[in-house]
Amino acid sequence: MTRILLCFLAFCPALFSASPPDIVFLLADDLGNADVGWHGSDIRTPNLDKLAADGAKLEHFYVLPVCTPTRVAFLTGRYPIRSGMQLNVLRQQSKYGMPLDERTVANALHDAGYTTAICGKWHVGHFDKAYWPNARGFDHSLGHLEGIDYFTHHNYFKNGELDWRRNGEDVVEEGYATTLEANEAAAVIRRQPKDKPLFLYVPFTGVHGPLQPPSKEAAAAYQPAMNEQRATLAATMTAVDEGCGRIFAALDETGRRENTLIVFCSDNGGMPPGRNLPYRAFKSSLYEGGIRSPALAAWPGHIKPGTIITEPLHMVDLFPTFVKLAGGSLEQKLPLDGRDIMPVLTEGKPSPHEDILLNAITANDGAIRMGDWKLILNGNDGVTPSVDLATGERKKDGRKTKKERRSEPKAELFNLRDDPGETKDLAAAQPEKVKELRQRYDAYLKAAVKPLQFQNRK
Repeated sequence: MTRILLCFLAFCPALFSASPPDIVFLLADDLGNADVGWHGSDIRTPNLDKLAADGAKLEHFYVLPVCTPTRVAFLTGRYPIRSGMQLNVLRQQSKYGMPLDERTVANALHDAGYTTAICGKWHVGHFDKAYWPNARGFDHSLGHLEGIDYFTHHNYFKNGELDWRRNGEDVVEEGYATTLEANEAAAVIRRQPKDKPLFLYVPFTGVHGPLQPPSKEAAAAYQPAMNEQRATLAATMTAVDEGCGRIFAALDETGRRENTLIVFCSDNGGMPPGRNLPYRAFKSSLYEGGIRSPALAAWPGHIKPGTIITEPLHMVDLFPTFVKLAGGSLEQKLPLDGRDIMPVLTEGKPSPHEDILLNAITANDGAIRMGDWKLILNGNDGVTPSVDLATGERKKDGRKTKKERRSEPKAELFNLRDDPGETKDLAAAQPEKVKELRQRYDAYLKAAVKPLQFQNRK
């Protein structure tokens, strides 16, 4: 009997963890699905490739088409339609942010006894300190509220003010933003008390524009195999990978790695010269290239190395997954859309979702997935339809106008199992399936909050 019990314990470690695990969430910005080594890219990402081998590749992991809505989805565990944050990114002049009645994953994990830290880009509210990270559940923060120049750390939007802060206070630091974010994250790990669990959120600056490699030499290392623009992107992404490597090293050095869940993904699809193949389109599109993210999850002894997961999952799922794993409470005033996906990651269970809302803007602008089927309304290719999908190079300025998009078929239906590149519209051949998905989409749309930027217009 003793031998049987020991064998059971060896194969079911997740049931008998001595303490709650550390949780590290790494988020790249504008990273293309085809721009990581484990997807066969010409961009070198050895640290993340090893993480992929040590854990699970999440091949149907969904985010939103642009930055702010994705971050809101993660932080709240709720579709951005619930809070009016579904439409676009925050601009410097925006006088709104993620609503203050939203409970964040940092709030929940802090309440569960975790130290909570963010190192990197926030971009869910900046106009008032009540919307900043330290007011939204984070014990420690370093980074920027919007988008910045990688070297000067000045906001690259209007006015170009310094946008680099530690715990809400302006700080002048020399260095490349991605490197500073990783170094800060590693320092947080090294000073964390051994007996206290850590939640570390690292939303990297890279590879968002303006594309700036850490050095000219870093970009030159990718030439002449790549043109200058793609080599710049490649060096910028390699800096993200190297930053991840420093974070992994800190976990190893402190002995925390064995009890740490690490998740990595991008906030949306890539932009040229990034590549999203085999998926269609780019950032800001609801075709797969804009919303299906390269994603990984690893936890030694719990997630089997070499796992490949093809179940549909969504960014909103990380909130309940992390909080439940931490032993925290999921009871709250505002209901979650996310579901605990640990059984999918560790036991090969099916997706907990009957459907996944990809986004809902209007009656004719949005998308939803149910099983292998996807309905998209007035889809557009994001950056431009006249981009070579293989090279990511623009042929000309081919952005579609609103009128042109409206003149296209209002509804397209794809079977993603048979057609992941969304090349064959089955709407005419499958009217009942269109009707079924449209009814589910309309139910979400009916419950959607009006986008906050429209509410705040005078």
